[in-house]
Amino acid sequence: MKMKVLISLLYVLTWSMIANAQELYTPRHIKLAYQSETRSLTGAPGAKYWQNKGQYAIQVTVNPDTKIVSGQERILYKNNSLHALNDLAIRFVNNVHKPTAVRALGASEDFLTSGLKLKSFKLNGKVYLIDSKEWTTVSLVKLSEAIPAQSAVTVDMEWEYPLSAESDREGQIDSGTYYCAYAYPRISVYDDYNGWDVLEHNGRQEFYQDFNDYKFEVRVPKNYVVWATGTFLNPEEVLEEKIQERFQKSLVSDEVIAVASVKEMQENQVTKQNDWNTWKFEANHISDFCFALSNHYVWDASSIQLKDKRVSVQAAYLNGTKDFEQYVGWERYCIDWFSKNWPGVEYPFSTMTAVQGFADMEYPMMVNDSSVPDNLMDARQTVDHEIAHTYFPFYMGINETRYAFMDEGWATALELLIGIDENGEEAAKKLFKDFRVKGWIEDPSSEEDQPLITLSSQLSGKGYGNNAYIKSALSYLALKDYLGDQLFKKALHHYMNNWNGKHPTPWDYFYSFNTGAGKNLNWFWNNWYFSNHYIDLKLTKVQQKNNVLALNIDNVGGFVIPFDVVVTYANGQKENVHFTPEVWEKNQKSIELKVKVKGQVKDVTLANDIFMDYTIADNHLAL
Repeated sequence: MKMKVLISLLYVLTWSMIANAQELYTPRHIKLAYQSETRSLTGAPGAKYWQNKGQYAIQVTVNPDTKIVSGQERILYKNNSLHALNDLAIRFVNNVHKPTAVRALGASEDFLTSGLKLKSFKLNGKVYLIDSKEWTTVSLVKLSEAIPAQSAVTVDMEWEYPLSAESDREGQIDSGTYYCAYAYPRISVYDDYNGWDVLEHNGRQEFYQDFNDYKFEVRVPKNYVVWATGTFLNPEEVLEEKIQERFQKSLVSDEVIAVASVKEMQENQVTKQNDWNTWKFEANHISDFCFALSNHYVWDASSIQLKDKRVSVQAAYLNGTKDFEQYVGWERYCIDWFSKNWPGVEYPFSTMTAVQGFADMEYPMMVNDSSVPDNLMDARQTVDHEIAHTYFPFYMGINETRYAFMDEGWATALELLIGIDENGEEAAKKLFKDFRVKGWIEDPSSEEDQPLITLSSQLSGKGYGNNAYIKSALSYLALKDYLGDQLFKKALHHYMNNWNGKHPTPWDYFYSFNTGAGKNLNWFWNNWYFSNHYIDLKLTKVQQKNNVLALNIDNVGGFVIPFDVVVTYANGQKENVHFTPEVWEKNQKSIELKVKVKGQVKDVTLANDIFMDYTIADNHLAL
């Protein structure tokens, strides 16, 4: 009884402290989560936080002749919630290929398929007669008996679906190569703030999944190699001895090893010569599972030793593809760099495999990347970005469908930070500005200025893309500049420690950072996330009196950003003085700055670096 009173008092005091600062807009369903104590105003999971979980045992057969993927699965589903469930939401993302699917973009004839055919469905052994013809990407199964709170049930399904001829995030890459993502029906997320996740997948917004355990068997014809999420369990059963030996060597070697050459693939020397081989994989507490197969891709592998484990690094690609020939080395470097620098959290999984495809898309422990053989810097930026997603969303369990900025923005920021190390600051920032920032800041259309907190599921076109990627990335980089590297990393790690393996919302991010940094950052969150701002500074006045320069700057666009004051002296010498976003904390509309100078000043320029200015013409004044 006393403990409940203390907890309630702490809640009231914490809420009062935040309310008395700049209170953040908080949706009603998030407020209810605070009241039910599943989340807290410190940013940490609440005392009564819960999330559901599935243990999946799946057997899949891929028939390259018919292009049919068929399978059966058993799910031990744990309802850890405080609620009885009267239905189950079953999600099958690949139904986006059905002609009747809700899609954000158009679809060619080769993209379209008949979708999922559910052959059987059982719950705790009870047969449900279900016609899946009308199923969408997520469909509710009404239960004859509710699943009690804090109980478990067994779900059995048999199913099949055709691979789309046009490969996107998944499908047929070429006549002998297939990327099978979202390849099985799953139980959708049931969470503490939205209940069942029944948002349709429309081909643009990305994903939201529970952290599940997977045992996966993939049955394919001989001479097809399979790469997948997780740990490869049975190489001795499916690989010829010399290939198996090379693969095993790669697991303990820093050397890049050609596990299977094009000649060996062509001469059927790679897999066991059974009519069909079954490849087995396992991955635990992870948000998804995918796999790829090919009868002609070459296979490179190595590994990288981190502090606590050694990670297998692999690549599968069309022989002679110049950028993919570099991929294993790039992946090794990337995993090591992210582990030691930013975000400075050890790569959390056992494997990373890159497959040459078309999507430039991330999956747990895998990426499906297009080839850019004539621009290795661009190609490397792609793999950097996709592997950065290991942390956001896969380590953090982010709801990308609703809050894409919580994962794409971080991956975009990390892509720049590692790019500076790989390519030098000037080249990396030029690529970042050309590829990321210009398309947003040079477009004055109103959809570009929608608040970052806007649900990604309600956005389209450039409004979606620039909120998800560049505006959010710049918000993280501005915060890094404001806090400084040491405090920023402390706050970032506090957030990640709070929510890895769980499901954070933006408010969990905001308040975790407040607590981790020991600062009330609500003024910053309000400025960057709850506004229609853009970037546009204006230097309105410059005066010199002796060795002091007085500057007046208007924040026309509104975003609080770091910038440099570039002073050019009468003798031609230049001096840069850096200002962090801290200068805007008290007045976000205009500021007056005092700068000590060494002599007579000729002119002054505001230089925003990657925070590109919409109107650069008014960033310069001569004295």
